[in-house]
Amino acid sequence: MDLSSFDKDYILRGLARLYRKKILPLELSSRYGHFHSPPLSPSDFAAPPMILLLGQYSVGKTSFVKYLLGRDFPGIRVGPEPTTDRFTAVLWGQQDKVVPGAALCSQQDRPFTGLSPFGNNFLSRMEGAELNAPILRNITIVDTPGILSGQKQRSRNYDYEAVMKWFAERADLVIVMFDAHKLDISDELKAVMELMIPHLDKIRVVLNKADSISTQQLMRVYGALMWSLGKVMNTPEVCRVYMGSFWDAPLQNTEQAELLQREEMDLLHDIMALPQQAVMRRINELVKRARSVKVHAYIIHYLRKQLPYTFGKREKQRRLIGRLESEFLAAARRYGLPKGDFPALEPMRQALYEIKDLSEFPKLDKKLLREMDKVFSQDIPLLLEKARNH
Repeated sequence: MDLSSFDKDYILRGLARLYRKKILPLELSSRYGHFHSPPLSPSDFAAPPMILLLGQYSVGKTSFVKYLLGRDFPGIRVGPEPTTDRFTAVLWGQQDKVVPGAALCSQQDRPFTGLSPFGNNFLSRMEGAELNAPILRNITIVDTPGILSGQKQRSRNYDYEAVMKWFAERADLVIVMFDAHKLDISDELKAVMELMIPHLDKIRVVLNKADSISTQQLMRVYGALMWSLGKVMNTPEVCRVYMGSFWDAPLQNTEQAELLQREEMDLLHDIMALPQQAVMRRINELVKRARSVKVHAYIIHYLRKQLPYTFGKREKQRRLIGRLESEFLAAARRYGLPKGDFPALEPMRQALYEIKDLSEFPKLDKKLLREMDKVFSQDIPLLLEKARNH
């Protein structure tokens, strides 16, 4: 859908209102946040599109941010040693300044309030870099810690994968960077990329430092990278891979200068199109979330109904969770739910084990469900119609 003739701010405000009135009540009553992801805040709708940068140490992520901004940013760290052990959100601001993680995640007008529950160990590894660069009026860039390999992978003292999952759900574009000289995919990078599989349409792969090898080597490296990605992502369609040299030094090997220039322009066009596409993505993400909330509410409702009123409740709950796969199938049949909307089995099982007594959940309010169903069929089409004429 071409949204160029629509009032985008009007649509985003409308989506935030629909979420608050029609989806959030069911999320809260079914404790969706405990099982999946915390509630969205108004700034999740209004904030500029977010680009998430991933990659192992020294692949050039920070230099890439600098390349996009056309200048250094506050708190920048670049070097051959592991320099980025933190998440850095690069945001628009009147003046250059570094904002500590705890402060950044408590600002209601920023889209990071949902990160506070990850605790102080994580917040001390997060910071904001505010600066007045024109591109940041339209996008926010999040540079992530260099992904570890070998033994070091186990040394993070916060739930790194859960944080990455949070960012993946909210990012509008995920750029995974590789260095033409080292294509090894460590266990941690593999785990992070597997988290990204539900968001394949957002992923772009960048083969950086492509000018430092000959054309023949580049063809080999490109082929090897595609093969490795195909194995990790385990999908027939492979992500788009851009080749380039994203920093401010002249090209070392000018053989493929024209090709690299075209690739860089393609990637920049992809990034510049984000604000235009962000509204459609917000609509899609909201619909996806609403479907997930609906299925979740029915699962809780179904399991709760299987419990006895008095004795043997705990034992029965434990048995239900143990055979969760067949309970999913029974719930899908009973309520006519699409199996594709069901959550991953094991994470759901683990979250259920943490619930002491499912019968303490409030009864499913069918009125809330009816209101939420209207979001797809009536409310969003009506909102778009009004935005066109606004």
